[in-house]
Amino acid sequence: MTEHTTQQRFTGRQDVTGPQDVTGQQDWSGRTVLVTGAEGFIGSTLVDLLVARGARVRALVHYKPYAERGYLARYLNDPDGPVELLAGDVRDAHRVLDAVAGCDTVFHLAALIGIPYSYQAPEAYVQTNVVGTQNVAAACLKHGARLVHTSTSEVYGTAITAPIDEHHPLQPQSPYSASKIGADMTALSHWHAFELPVSVVRPFNTYGPRQSARAVIPTILAQLHSGAREIRLGSITPTRDFTYATDTAEGFLAVARSDRALGEVVNLGTGSEVSIGDLAKALIVASGRDAEIVVDPGRLRPGGSEVERLLSDNRKARELTGWQPLVGLDEGLRRTSDWVAEHLGLFDPLRYQV
Repeated sequence: MTEHTTQQRFTGRQDVTGPQDVTGQQDWSGRTVLVTGAEGFIGSTLVDLLVARGARVRALVHYKPYAERGYLARYLNDPDGPVELLAGDVRDAHRVLDAVAGCDTVFHLAALIGIPYSYQAPEAYVQTNVVGTQNVAAACLKHGARLVHTSTSEVYGTAITAPIDEHHPLQPQSPYSASKIGADMTALSHWHAFELPVSVVRPFNTYGPRQSARAVIPTILAQLHSGAREIRLGSITPTRDFTYATDTAEGFLAVARSDRALGEVVNLGTGSEVSIGDLAKALIVASGRDAEIVVDPGRLRPGGSEVERLLSDNRKARELTGWQPLVGLDEGLRRTSDWVAEHLGLFDPLRYQV
């Protein structure tokens, strides 16, 4: 789809490009947006940026009977503050419809994301990731909201060509990646069939403060800061493109303000790769600890499922939105190490070994 066609199809809908300050950051003052999955690692980071830019944020979080508020808790003491907490489930179409009402932009991050669990419960991934995305897209269509949908670099599978651009074949090497491919296509179908203003953001491996212990970086750091002298890993040869959390969140905002990104898939990655083995060595340095890396065959993914290489081509993001990552890997690992050391009580290093 050409830029001219995209602009033409969007004519008559709400222009959300908005004013920007001298740093190129968009001013979201006076606007109400919805973030699904807002309590999560990337979601809460995005909420912070939106609030800092003046937005009122409706945060759709998965209902929990024990009322845990997580990283959004600091906003909730003020009922007139910039963040409204709304408990629900994206599988509930009526709840999603209510959540989108009155919002001009929806950042859809809610998803089931753990790859290992997807082998055990693939239907749950279809229900949350595919059906949930259908509900969000339908609600945006009804209420006239712009949709920024979250994908994942896992949809590409092991790189056939590298760096991976947005035209790389999609390879469902796990039930999780298959469900995200379905979700992406569901979102884009609303652009083609109904002219819903939608963009698909495809982050590569995001890391940083607040990431859960299921991910490789905080898991290794939690073990190191707990005094482990041996770090047990699965395969250490796969490479990944790691992007710091605030850079990823800035990418979401950049895509949301670019009409050129409508109907498009946009990679968010650094364009640099590091093997899991070398990453572990860098984490040992960042933590200031000393440990040995041990490969444990019991931690390997099922045959044919391991994604051996993920390296982004981020030229499209740069060209369409002006976005670029700012935090280098060494600096990002140092910041993350400091955060994990400060919040070590959140982690169980014996339970969450990689």
